[in-house]
Amino acid sequence: MDALREGVFNLQQAGYLPEMFRYAFLTNALVAALIVGPLLGALGPLVVVKRLAFFSEAVGHGALTGVALGILLGEPATQPLAALFAFCVVFALLLHWIKSRTQIPYDALVGVFLAFAIALGASLLLYVAKKVNVHILENVLFGSILTVKDQDLLVMLLLAIVCIGLMIFSGNRALISSLAPDLAKVRGIKVVFYDYVFVLLIALITVASVKIIGSILVGALLLVPAVSARMISRTGREFFWLSVVFATLSCVLGILLPMAGALPIPSGAAIVLVASLGFILALAIRRWRA
Repeated sequence: MDALREGVFNLQQAGYLPEMFRYAFLTNALVAALIVGPLLGALGPLVVVKRLAFFSEAVGHGALTGVALGILLGEPATQPLAALFAFCVVFALLLHWIKSRTQIPYDALVGVFLAFAIALGASLLLYVAKKVNVHILENVLFGSILTVKDQDLLVMLLLAIVCIGLMIFSGNRALISSLAPDLAKVRGIKVVFYDYVFVLLIALITVASVKIIGSILVGALLLVPAVSARMISRTGREFFWLSVVFATLSCVLGILLPMAGALPIPSGAAIVLVASLGFILALAIRRWRA
């Protein structure tokens, strides 16, 4: 990471990059955006196809409880990674497990888990707020580029490698399982297994994105770029790649524009606003084509 920061600093000194890139924290944030953006964009189409937008919101809100539990268990207030990942993974897998064994409508079941996550997280955070700086909790809710550290980048990079590996070796089977589960079963594809893998990936990437997007808004970046891409894409390949491009641009511009304009806007809010602008442009393009 030091070599990367030094390279960016040298480019800035040579005049190839704006003045703001002399700050190491902005380099970290930009690298994080370039890692998280494509991941969220790649998962977004499956989230839309499988209608799991509400599910990703529930996992994101579960991050509140994970952070509070980590602090209560003695983890650093700025890096409660173990409790954060553990709680969100268990939360997501338990939700999907109950869904597969009951007749409760999925949206209703997710609503129950979402309400539980918000209530428990709010209760614990009020207790934790007495022990830590309240701004740390604000960063968890809305994201902050100031809190992105080398450890966070390594976690994101590891998740990126895992996701790329899964997409290379099992991407087609996962897609068939999502679009046509009956056909997948006939072809001998383990649909239930790929469902759990997909749910696990959503949980891991959602947690990894909390630092720059925030627990409240991270679900939006799984959904908005993918919906924008779906409106203007003509093929499944276009749908996938446009979603990746839209999500990446949203992350990068959402980080850089507030810094360039000296705007006191949380990074998560700025990223989702840029993504929403992309949605409006995609809607205009669709209407123009019609």
